[in-house]
Amino acid sequence: MSARLEKLSEEIKLALGEKLSKLSVHVGEITIEVKAADLLAVCQTLRDAPALKFEQLIDLCGVDYAEYGDGTWNGPRFAVVYHFLSISLNQRLRLRVYAEDEDFPVLPTLVNLWPAANWFEREAFDLFGIMFEDHPDLRRLLTDYGFVGHPFRKDFPMIGNVEMRYDPDQQRVIYQPVSIELRNNVPRIIRDEGFHHG
Repeated sequence: MSARLEKLSEEIKLALGEKLSKLSVHVGEITIEVKAADLLAVCQTLRDAPALKFEQLIDLCGVDYAEYGDGTWNGPRFAVVYHFLSISLNQRLRLRVYAEDEDFPVLPTLVNLWPAANWFEREAFDLFGIMFEDHPDLRRLLTDYGFVGHPFRKDFPMIGNVEMRYDPDQQRVIYQPVSIELRNNVPRIIRDEGFHHG
């Protein structure tokens, strides 16, 4: 590990103390994990501590760990991953937080710390169904108003549940159950069937 990463790791450990659940370094990047209950306090520290100064939230995204590692995963199903940048100190950080309730995943909003979180959180809500408590306007961002379900969840069918088409008789767009046949979308080259070894 480089001296820069070593120093940043130590500063993070010092600043977060008991609130730090995990810290790992991989391919020159630091990833930390904290509990959902500590998220707001941790983020305030990451933004304001003189040795950290992560002024910018670059991105956040939802993750669905269902069937992760070919079913070997036994941790919480949903997480949110945040990417931070300190412009003044030229350093980056990744933060992962797991939602404790799989049936109703909830995390606090970061909109009051970084306004840029607003639409990123709406996207994670729309696509993964992750709720952000105290978000000022949590509604779908990419799917249609009447859309049912969350299309980035692993259990959402790849072909969807309904399809939309224009009906010339009714002269309007209508929704109807999907008429597409279920098919294997795995490219033939990586399927197991039909392989002859030897």
